[in-house]
Amino acid sequence: MVPMPASEGHVYIVGAGPGDPGLITVAGARALARAGVVLYDALAPASLLRHASPGAEVRYVGKRAGQHALSQADIESLAVRLARSGKIVVRLKGGDPFVFGRGSEEAMACARAGVPFTVIPGISSAIAAPAYAGIPVTHRGVAASFMVITGSESGPGEPGATVDWKAAAGTGTLSILMGGSTLGEAMSRLMAFGKEPSTPAACVRWGTRPDQQVVKGTVATIAALAASAGLSSPLVTVVGPVVDLAGEIAWFNPGPLAGRTVVVTRAREQANGLAETLEELGATVVEAPIIRIQSIAPNGPLRKALLERPAWVVFTSANAVRACVGELLSAGADVRELAASRIAAVGPGTAAALAEAGLRPDFVPPSPAADSLAAALPGVDGRRVLLPLSALADDRLARGLCERGALVQQHPAYDTIPAPLDEERVRQVIEADAITFTSASTARFLRQAIGEAAVHSRTRLVSIGPQTSEAVVDAFGRVDREAASPDLESLAHAVREALAWA
Repeated sequence: MVPMPASEGHVYIVGAGPGDPGLITVAGARALARAGVVLYDALAPASLLRHASPGAEVRYVGKRAGQHALSQADIESLAVRLARSGKIVVRLKGGDPFVFGRGSEEAMACARAGVPFTVIPGISSAIAAPAYAGIPVTHRGVAASFMVITGSESGPGEPGATVDWKAAAGTGTLSILMGGSTLGEAMSRLMAFGKEPSTPAACVRWGTRPDQQVVKGTVATIAALAASAGLSSPLVTVVGPVVDLAGEIAWFNPGPLAGRTVVVTRAREQANGLAETLEELGATVVEAPIIRIQSIAPNGPLRKALLERPAWVVFTSANAVRACVGELLSAGADVRELAASRIAAVGPGTAAALAEAGLRPDFVPPSPAADSLAAALPGVDGRRVLLPLSALADDRLARGLCERGALVQQHPAYDTIPAPLDEERVRQVIEADAITFTSASTARFLRQAIGEAAVHSRTRLVSIGPQTSEAVVDAFGRVDREAASPDLESLAHAVREALAWA
């Protein structure tokens, strides 16, 4: 087992795997959960940030060809500086950090600075991308060896050349990482060193992701075929007879949302369920946690209202349930204080949070809309009704209940505050195929976060319910689809429907 030092001031150099967020190692996920700061790059799936704690600082330090957020030296200095300040730093890198990932350079920087570090390997795209295309890098009787080279190095006889093209041409299976722009040159070099032009070859772009693209040909034709298909980096090129096995063992079927990018705007600690459901449908998920749930503690007014045993406690979110249970526990009490109260729950997520606390709702309204809930809640005339809500909630529900004679107490149970998005995340949001909204605050805060940037007209805006839809329209001028019921499964289905017509 990879040791997880308890001391502060440590750098974890973590391989994020090839693109499918499910391929991170257990050790990598554990390191993310412990991180105070996460430095992630362009090829590390941003959805892996769901493993980080809500309080972790997340910084994009990505490097793409010709576009560097930070130089390599700056990244190394930043990791060292943060660790020296006592932070646990995770440097999250695509693939395996020691396979053309410059992870060894970052490890050396830590070693020279006297900063303790741990290397957590990742699954390399050199093996995983071909596997997801149905291509094994070895196969009995076909290929007994494989070689991995970089396609972005200089050629033979040129300054800095490191690739032994003669050895590459003679190996059983060759995996070439990167080098999409120099693919034709690489194939020419292989043929110059004796590789048969008819040798099977394949290019895999974004291997292991739902939007994976595969083009097959031969050493003589693959560069032209890849260019014709518009394939560019990140690219893995496989050369060898094993490519022909793909026709028999291709297995990857990414689902109906393959090739679609969907943004999840929920708080980081609450995004998992929706993100995973969308990923199971084949979507590439961008988690843009635009809100942060913050407790209000101590919360004397809420505690007093709970202990006075109102006739009804109406929970409209799982956050409210957790806040109320926490307040009771901090008072030295527990959920038995609610035994004399009837409980209403809006939505399956709220009911699930109640179940975790050992409570069962007495009433679930047919609709989550405030006016519908106010009209449907039974036995409220002359009775005390407690509404533990977000500090940002309006008073529509309270007014509707008051009109029916209820004695309403509305108390802030938690606060919803905006969370910043880095430039890379803003870019991903405005270019996405769909954006999901699970509360009015996600719509308002996302509008603030992207500033004057316009969401693309083809981007589908999908809401979880009526009040959220109103906020989306206020913020963006339209809403394209609303979930049939206020739960994450219905929201995912609404995304699928919205994109089916896009």
